[in-house]
Amino acid sequence: MGAAGPLFRDSPADRAFRARWWVGRGVVYLVLAAWALACLFPIYWTATTSFKMAPDVMQGHLVPFVDYAPRWLGWRSLGLSPDTLGAESTVREEFLKRFWNSAVIALSASALAVVLGSLAAYGLSRFAYRFGPMRNPDISFFFLSQLILPPVVLALPFLVLYKELALLDSRVGLMLLYTLTVLPIVIWIMRDQFASIPTELEEAALVDGLSVWGAFLTIILPIAAPGMVAAFILSLVLTWNEYFFAALLTSTNAVTLPVMVASQTGSQGISWWSMAALSFAAILPLILVGILLERYIVKGMVAGAVK
Repeated sequence: MGAAGPLFRDSPADRAFRARWWVGRGVVYLVLAAWALACLFPIYWTATTSFKMAPDVMQGHLVPFVDYAPRWLGWRSLGLSPDTLGAESTVREEFLKRFWNSAVIALSASALAVVLGSLAAYGLSRFAYRFGPMRNPDISFFFLSQLILPPVVLALPFLVLYKELALLDSRVGLMLLYTLTVLPIVIWIMRDQFASIPTELEEAALVDGLSVWGAFLTIILPIAAPGMVAAFILSLVLTWNEYFFAALLTSTNAVTLPVMVASQTGSQGISWWSMAALSFAAILPLILVGILLERYIVKGMVAGAVK
């Protein structure tokens, strides 16, 4: 008997298909790499600028140890360089105070928004409401429509209201305002999250003797946890970086990091190295949070996309 031939022959059509497949994947990865580079370049530029001297900034040098020799100029101006950490620094104390303000306000507002938004979203996804001619979809859109108003429209009303309530230049005032700001986004994220969870799970829990609150706390919340984490991180980013209301409603005690970053401009121009060091120190916590909780962000964002 002769030797048996191959069971499957590689036809020209198969080779052409594989070639197109590899080319398609190569194009996709090339586009993703270009997009990642475009997204990461501002962070790279900020980090490297904090180690530049004035001529290096003006001449646009980009690669450390190749285009320029890194220096601690930007970090020294903040009292955060290795040679100044052991000494007293008024600027470093001011930075730590602003950092603490931003952390307390952003974390508190985000947590409160997630709690209130999750309760509202669960009600909209499970129960039928009627408020005049408005039904559940109308109520949901009403929440989202609050984002249409530009912040400058609300500036004078909040300024007058906070003056009457003695909330100007206070952490509580900014926390409450930031909660209202991000609450519509949390409601929309969590509404889709709860809508993707089968109602049969709650019905089974009710049959087993749990109350509505018991089913919500023990069955629904653990399943919806990734969405809540994603909503919390998104709220944290928005509240951490908010500048307009922080500059308008604070002056001394509750000033946040974005206001301190903007204050690096003066009559002699912009201190780019100091602003870059301060900006990188301000965004570093968000970068670490994003890296550590990346899987929760992805799971929470796509959980409601597939029913």
